[in-house]
Amino acid sequence: MLIIRQAGTPGTRRACFPAREDADPSALARAATLNFRDLALPDDAVVFAAPWPAAVATARAVSGREPVVAGALAEADYGTWAGRPFAEIAEADPEGLGAWLTDPGAAPHGGESLAELGARVAAWLESVHQDAARVVAVCDAGPIRAALAHALGLTATRAASFDIAPLSCTALAARHGGWRIAYVNRKAAL
Repeated sequence: MLIIRQAGTPGTRRACFPAREDADPSALARAATLNFRDLALPDDAVVFAAPWPAAVATARAVSGREPVVAGALAEADYGTWAGRPFAEIAEADPEGLGAWLTDPGAAPHGGESLAELGARVAAWLESVHQDAARVVAVCDAGPIRAALAHALGLTATRAASFDIAPLSCTALAARHGGWRIAYVNRKAAL
């Protein structure tokens, strides 16, 4: 399974909590130059995308195909923090941010906790486990971290340590009883 982080958005550039946005046009143009054939997937690969505009557009640009939209791949619902800069939240709600960074069940923003994000991504991963060799998923960083947490048995807060760059690739290989991490945050060939 190949997981591609969606192209950057205006919020990515401003270091904001994710929100439903379109991809930056320049980032989307770069995504279109990625060679899907070089990603070593079979011709019958199924391309999934998170339901957010940047993910769907990136999936189309990278693969030249219409993706299957998978709600389970959506970034977490950050409630009142969505679209706001991290620095602003750190100043306005340091206790809430501290709780969110240390407690996977915390959702001080009124949205979804990292544990809830992790549970839905884990359920989706297991639903495609048998066909993982022919799956491509395009989403934002949160679901990729959740997938890594599931594969490695990490808590959601520990998985937050992974830096996942826009348009980078993470590969998971299905194995009996779990997953093997082939690589994380690899830049695709242009």
